[in-house]
Amino acid sequence: MMDRLLRGIAGFFILASLLLAHYVNLNWLWFTAFVGLNLLQSALTNWCPMMWILQKLGVK
Repeated sequence: MMDRLLRGIAGFFILASLLLAHYVNLNWLWFTAFVGLNLLQSALTNWCPMMWILQKLGVK
């Protein structure tokens, strides 16, 4: 459950920031880069801030 939710949130953040960059301001691409870098560091360190937040919210 946690993994599917995490992937869904990451996908939503990336798609939303790309739409915002296209229609609002190109600076939203920095948020896209932040999400991508966070996914990369999560793969390397096995620690993800969003997983920590979801655990604190009670997601199993």
